[in-house]
Amino acid sequence: MKKLHLILFVLSLAAIGCKSKKEIAKIEDSTEIAIPFSGKQYENNKDFFRAKQVGESSDLATAKKIAEQNAKAEMAGNINAVIKRVTEQYTNQRSVGSKKDFENKFEEMSREVVRLDVKDVRVIGEKLYKQKDGLYSYWIAIESSKETTLAGVYDGISKDAQLQLDFDKYKFEQIFNDEMNKYEKEHGLN
Repeated sequence: MKKLHLILFVLSLAAIGCKSKKEIAKIEDSTEIAIPFSGKQYENNKDFFRAKQVGESSDLATAKKIAEQNAKAEMAGNINAVIKRVTEQYTNQRSVGSKKDFENKFEEMSREVVRLDVKDVRVIGEKLYKQKDGLYSYWIAIESSKETTLAGVYDGISKDAQLQLDFDKYKFEQIFNDEMNKYEKEHGLN
């Protein structure tokens, strides 16, 4: 009886082992697909905000427009997130008149900066594919320098007397640079 249990146990292990080999064979028969604009040179880093997106349409111009809009929206989200973190840290480290008023005015001004910043992007890569079904796939990679963003922030502040009173350019830039460096380290880009 013990021998029978032992034989059944060995057979069940062999069956499990064979099954997993078949799953590996399926993976080996697969084709890896390369995603355009992958790699560090297309990721945000301490000096640039970057985004990459794809647009698909039966019309080439529409595919391009979709990709550009999606990439700019992604970049705007990245810039907004960094500026929000910097603003929160800045107001926590400085004693500003009314923290909430400063944050609200600053957020409003930064939205305008991001809107303008996203207009001032540089295309760093484009790829076009025509699929078997006739659709165009247009890939785009864009970037904007952190210097452009900072210049926009400084310009926006210079137009608001209240923000000017509570603003320390050196401190803000220091926090901004720290955030950009932290992002690069968190994403293993250095």
